[in-house]
Amino acid sequence: MNVWRFKQAAQCLRRGGIIAYPTEAVFGLGCDPKNIEAIQRLLALKQRAWQKGLILIAANFEQLEPYVQTLEPSLLQQLQQAWAEDVVTWLVPAKAEVSPWVRGTSEKIAVRVTRHPEAAALCQQFGGAIISTSANRAGQTALRTALQVRSKFGDDIDQIIFGAVGQRSRPSEIRDALTGQVLRG
Repeated sequence: MNVWRFKQAAQCLRRGGIIAYPTEAVFGLGCDPKNIEAIQRLLALKQRAWQKGLILIAANFEQLEPYVQTLEPSLLQQLQQAWAEDVVTWLVPAKAEVSPWVRGTSEKIAVRVTRHPEAAALCQQFGGAIISTSANRAGQTALRTALQVRSKFGDDIDQIIFGAVGQRSRPSEIRDALTGQVLRG
């Protein structure tokens, strides 16, 4: 894995850029979750309503802590066990200061610790969680290769991390951590 390209991508994120990168099932689009202008640009690019909220991915739970209310130890253990075994995005209570541009109209935030090597390396180099949404326009099929991303989005993407997506055929399941309800299977 070329560390230099991840350092370059992390710098792009810090400057407010939008990057594309492989995840467990599809290519993702990401930006700095603290940069509202970058989030607005990303949502406009996807033609996605802000009210739906976005997912944050991280290399470990510590990178998600600035966004998540303190969880009961048993709940945190459940989340971490699920992340070790499968690709699950959890809805958990968001800290009050988390922007609606990230969480949408919900008081919860969607979070995932990724096991995908490139996505995790990107979070490590960035030093925190990043926005992660599928690389597609709203209602269209998610893209699975860097070439498809470049073809669809052109220069609207500031940087692409090349690599293979994981073996999953569909994006992650989304589950409410407090109720267990599956929102996306």
